[in-house]
Amino acid sequence: MSIILLLDFGGSSADWEGDTLKYNKTVYRALVMITQFGVNMLVPIFFCSFAGMFLDRKLGTNIWMVALFFVGALAGFTNVFRFARKIYEVPAQTRRRSKRIRGNDEEKD
Repeated sequence: MSIILLLDFGGSSADWEGDTLKYNKTVYRALVMITQFGVNMLVPIFFCSFAGMFLDRKLGTNIWMVALFFVGALAGFTNVFRFARKIYEVPAQTRRRSKRIRGNDEEKD
């Protein structure tokens, strides 16, 4: 399960003169997205690695840490892949919608 951070910086671009606030929101959202990629990749790796180290100590073996590290890496990659796919689906829908709106405006003229 991926960790999703939702941040609302309040206000709208109409609150300030110019596009300063809109630009700041874009930068903050990009930073949050980059942070989410890192968290979604590293958390499963750490949890699985520590679980593997715990099992190795309890069972007296040396294989569980390595095996669970790769399981965590696979889980982290899956989380990042799902998150990236979700991000790239949204702009595609808005592009299609904006083309439809432009097409309707041109027909009205």
